[in-house]
Amino acid sequence: MNVRSDQGDQASGVVDKAVVVLSKVATHFRVAFAYLLPFTATHLTVRLAASALFVPLIGLLLGAVVGFSGRSAVTDQDIARLVLTPAGACIALAAISIGIAAAVLDVVVMMHTLAIREMRVLPAVRRGLAFVVPRFPRVLRFSLGLLLRVLGIALPFILAMAAIAYWLLRDYDINYYLTYRPPEALLAAALIAALAILMCLILLSRLTGWSFALQLVVGRGTRPTAAFRESAALLAGRKAQLFWQVVVWLACRILLGIIVAALFGAAIGQAPSLLGDNLRLIAGVTLVLVLVWGLANAFVSALSNGALARILLSEFRDVTQEEPFPATTADDPRAGRRVPLWAVLALASACVIAGLILSDHVLNQLGSSQTVEIIAHRGAAGTRPENTMSAVVKAIEDGADWIEIDVQETADGEVIVAHDSDFMKSAGVDLKIWNATMADLAHIDIGSSFDPAYSAERTPTLRAVLLAARGKSKVMIELKYYGHNSDLEGRVARIVEETGMTDQIAVMSLKIAMVEKMRGLRPGWRTGILAARAIGDLSALDTNYIAINTGQISIDLIKRIKAEGKQLYVWTVDDPVTMSRMISMGVDGLITNQPALARQVMERRNALSAPERLLLWLADSFGIGSFRLVADEDDA
Repeated sequence: MNVRSDQGDQASGVVDKAVVVLSKVATHFRVAFAYLLPFTATHLTVRLAASALFVPLIGLLLGAVVGFSGRSAVTDQDIARLVLTPAGACIALAAISIGIAAAVLDVVVMMHTLAIREMRVLPAVRRGLAFVVPRFPRVLRFSLGLLLRVLGIALPFILAMAAIAYWLLRDYDINYYLTYRPPEALLAAALIAALAILMCLILLSRLTGWSFALQLVVGRGTRPTAAFRESAALLAGRKAQLFWQVVVWLACRILLGIIVAALFGAAIGQAPSLLGDNLRLIAGVTLVLVLVWGLANAFVSALSNGALARILLSEFRDVTQEEPFPATTADDPRAGRRVPLWAVLALASACVIAGLILSDHVLNQLGSSQTVEIIAHRGAAGTRPENTMSAVVKAIEDGADWIEIDVQETADGEVIVAHDSDFMKSAGVDLKIWNATMADLAHIDIGSSFDPAYSAERTPTLRAVLLAARGKSKVMIELKYYGHNSDLEGRVARIVEETGMTDQIAVMSLKIAMVEKMRGLRPGWRTGILAARAIGDLSALDTNYIAINTGQISIDLIKRIKAEGKQLYVWTVDDPVTMSRMISMGVDGLITNQPALARQVMERRNALSAPERLLLWLADSFGIGSFRLVADEDDA
């Protein structure tokens, strides 16, 4: 009986604690809701300031990192190499610290607003900025201290994850593991996931213990090292309660975001069925809904950040019996005069003007017909085995302007068309390209993994592809690099000249040094940089075109690249609505696995009105799935 009684008491205690936590978080959200208007104004003002001031500053710092490379931009693996240098690491830490500082300004200003009990919108913003601007160096020191501590905890876990990936996933090309998910890949994923979860739990525990460091650094001017120590000491014995408050707050924040997204997503998705076939009306209603959605997201962010500020402020008061910002009192109405209203309005106006300038480019693109180059990615890889002769022939039949292929060298010095470092994904054969001979390749079936009907497909040579495409489609040659190249650039140059294709090819690579070598060998040839990720100014690179993924595309980048007289291609675009949006943004070419579809989309888009193109833009940007640019084959 006593055991059951003890268990019942324990269960009752857990329930009581949970009720207390939920009650506290609910109170924090209620208080934040009462301050919703000043909090929303604060949130928008701080975000505008961050966009206008901190983002360019971070860009300058990253530009300084790039400057050490001697180029205007660095891409992909070169980014990691550069950041790992002493100078690169220091500048990267500074840039990330500024980013963290910009992110926490919201909470600092909202804590100040709560501390002085200012519920009027403009005075709250003005007094909040007047408080935080002179203390921004303190915020920056806090951010750097936080970053270094997080890195100190995370780095051993990251190294352990990298070691697991190296030992379990090093035998074959990564694309094999991603495609077929063999047991070793699943084991690696499970181990890495377990380490990631453990790392997150430790970080959450430590971050909870450091919850008062921000108030100590900003409000009292305590040095970051001492502030983090003092925060942990103050929260000894109370960390669990604060931890669960933050967990519940985070769950509420996520839930609110999901609810808003679901409501507006459903409303926008139903617009076509509710408004009929009038695309002009649908476009207008959708645009209004998108704008209201953005405002709703601002309210949710302001409410959530305000609730977090209330949690941190009230817990600090309860523990220390002091105010976090003793220099600021509620009876100081002149505190806000240091940041005049005209400065806030001027900043907002500058951001609006910048937005109008950028949108002018979009409107011009939407209002005109556009012709872009269709580039068949690894041939028509959506309907044929990639990088095979059947894919090349299909791309030609589909009317592709360019056929994009990947090339590497074999052990006997031939240049072949292959993307991966081995044949595991395409044929299940454990043979590295640089160890293979042409005799080996004659026996490797690279088509059956796509469809048994293509069992006769063998790895083609660059020469065969060039001869097949000559006079029909141009060929875009990507130079692959896995650390075993001998004279790939020179061999490609000779084969292109021998096949008479010098005026029908372009050469590109992820590795900038290979492009530079090719330009040195054949200065008059068309070359390009392929970039999955980049920092710096891509438009200033010494090349004829830039090829980037859809995640990097922006109006500003398009304008800068075009201003330099270069072309911009985007990869890999297979969805019709995304194709339309990319065309509307002003790209020069679509790299796609579906060249026939891309041409249909371009032609169909050019037949639409500007409002209809705007609707398609919005459909892709916000994931609306109710629009089709081309009919299915069954509908034809």
